[in-house]
Amino acid sequence: MNKFFMLSLMSAAVIGAGSGAESAGSMTLASDSFKNGDYLAREYTCEGKDLSPELHWSYSGQAASFAVTCDDPDAPGGDFVHWVAYNIPATVKNLQKGFPKKADNNGILQGTNDFPETGYNGPCPPKGKPHRYIFTVYALDTKIADKNLTLAELKKAIKGHVLASASITGMYKR
Repeated sequence: MNKFFMLSLMSAAVIGAGSGAESAGSMTLASDSFKNGDYLAREYTCEGKDLSPELHWSYSGQAASFAVTCDDPDAPGGDFVHWVAYNIPATVKNLQKGFPKKADNNGILQGTNDFPETGYNGPCPPKGKPHRYIFTVYALDTKIADKNLTLAELKKAIKGHVLASASITGMYKR
């Protein structure tokens, strides 16, 4: 098990324990589109079809909803947000490849990324060193009704409501 994945599981345990939630459990996140730490295929980037990768997760506790985010901590101007999706029903445990870029998709809400657009926009770093794209899923003890949230607004809304979280990282370089 690599160090980053282990760190993600440990942070999930700490976040869950700190929320005061009754049903915190273990959580994993994976993708059929890429393996943790591998490079993302061109189709998931601005140089390709700009499709969101497939993501699937498991959570052993009882959640009211899930949220998914993707950000690039290596961007020249600091953390750059590529995806904010939330209010994902507790019965849904995956987002398919090429998830539609609609603000409301059967109750799943998508916020504004840093492009600024709704839905997923893939890696588009400047030429040079590789960038990390961190995909995180959060198990929440609530649903978030506010529409079109930024990542900062989502994090404020879920503070104290995170039961667990898990992350995987894709890499990309131009």
